Amino acid sequence: MQARFMSSQDMFPELETQAEAISFTPSRQAGLARLDQFSARTGQHYARQRNFDFGTEKRGNVSALSPWIRHRMITEEEVLHAILARHSSSGAEKFVLEVFWRTYFKGWMEQHPSVWTAYQDGLRQTLNTGIQQADYADAISGRTGIDCFDHWARELVETGYLHNHARMWFASIWIFTLRLPWELGADFFLRHLIDGDPASNTLSWRWVGGLHTKGKTYLARASNIAKYTDGRFNPHGQLSASAEPLSEPMLHPRVPIPIVEPVPDEDILLLVTEEDCQIETLLPHAPAGRLGLVATQRRSPLAVGDVAQAFATGAVEEASGAAPSETDWTDQVIAAAEAVGAKTVVTGYAPVGPAATQLATLGDSGITVHQIRRDYDNLAWPHCTRGFFGLKKAIPQICRQLGFAV
Repeated sequence: MQARFMSSQDMFPELETQAEAISFTPSRQAGLARLDQFSARTGQHYARQRNFDFGTEKRGNVSALSPWIRHRMITEEEVLHAILARHSSSGAEKFVLEVFWRTYFKGWMEQHPSVWTAYQDGLRQTLNTGIQQADYADAISGRTGIDCFDHWARELVETGYLHNHARMWFASIWIFTLRLPWELGADFFLRHLIDGDPASNTLSWRWVGGLHTKGKTYLARASNIAKYTDGRFNPHGQLSASAEPLSEPMLHPRVPIPIVEPVPDEDILLLVTEEDCQIETLLPHAPAGRLGLVATQRRSPLAVGDVAQAFATGAVEEASGAAPSETDWTDQVIAAAEAVGAKTVVTGYAPVGPAATQLATLGDSGITVHQIRRDYDNLAWPHCTRGFFGLKKAIPQICRQLGFAV
């Protein structure tokens, strides 16, 4: 007998009043408005409905805050404060854990930077040695014949966003059904996601493929997709029935979290990047000048999607007060510092990724760069050494140290 899945209206009749499309506007005001709008739903509503992908016009069951958090137009602390002001820690546990999952990935890769290097090397090698051009082109264009996968490929390019569950299904189908290199899939996501984050994206793809938690894979199943897309898709008979873990020859040793120095008491140039668009609020004194720069195009050797590019550019423009540039950073930083008579550049801490690579090149120019790392990261990252459980245990302590009870 064929299984019958209950519809979303059967299980969650209140959903009808919460169907909504999300407008991803790159402004702090828009992020705060979305946080205020959704914070009341982060209790049992979120816990019961979060895994459903109802489509782009029905995002009322998820927060969709990740683009603003990724650029720190709103911060993790602000999100946690808003949630825990409305719910108990147990009532909002599922949502709180989602906030800390992003933190875990960033803290873990900051202590294992060779994972990012290996991913980039693998991507370049795959692009240089050639790939199954037809299969790859069909996958990124949504022409595989697997309706759900093709829909998500087009949705990603057009909107810059996918539901988290759809991201896992997509990655699993890419790796285990289409048998394409995982680096190419991770690159496709990173080029188009408006919340594209080197750590979260790379490690999520590695987790699906069995590289992050060695030997543990995620297998997309037609029955699961049918259930959690509310029957919109059912790729019965089209998906791989097994998920053999990927392997790699190298190990990724843990390294210490880099030390950051305090901001000197002198004239400074504030450099705003897509890594933290609210960093000015942490400065001990007003900057002599501001400069906004983005490294979005450096996410990949291939072209980055227009939607992702526009969001990052808009975020940095709002924070810095001027349209940012993507050309070589060194000449622009030197010129901007000289224009305001500053010898020191201060910026938000850039975790492993394109912005960090760009900042590293400034050291060769003789410019002194001070990075400000938030207390949230300083408290959480040391617990991100192995699996997520270590950080999960520390969440109550971290929240208390940040000044709010859990």
